[in-house]
Amino acid sequence: MIPDRPLRRGEPARLAVVALGGGFVALGALFIIVPRAGAALFGLSPPEGEALLYLPAIGLRDVAFGLYLVGLALFSTRRATGIVLAVTVLIPLGDMALVAFGRGLSVYLVGHLVSGLVVGGTGAWLLAGSGRSATDKNTGEDSA
Repeated sequence: MIPDRPLRRGEPARLAVVALGGGFVALGALFIIVPRAGAALFGLSPPEGEALLYLPAIGLRDVAFGLYLVGLALFSTRRATGIVLAVTVLIPLGDMALVAFGRGLSVYLVGHLVSGLVVGGTGAWLLAGSGRSATDKNTGEDSA
């Protein structure tokens, strides 16, 4: 088995994961600061009364997840980061199911679909390159 390696400074995959993490932090901030706008972006009507407090809770989880991604990109390996992103595809799939159940087929599904493709694609990209460095790919030799 080819050993795993960290994401290196300046590496496109590392930059992509940090940017993705920043996107989740920004999305979470939206749900915290302007929860009704977050609900509208998600594709469902905001709840009323105490139930509205669920939206900032969702925002806090998005902020935490974004920071997890940044932490993984900076301090972990390609494989670990790729696995987290691959499993995370469950979130946009679940979101799509919730929006489809609540609104039927609608334009709001597109955002969740794109999110799933970006998260899953980035995870696959990281996992595909988790055992080889750029120099190993150029020479065709294993790094082990």
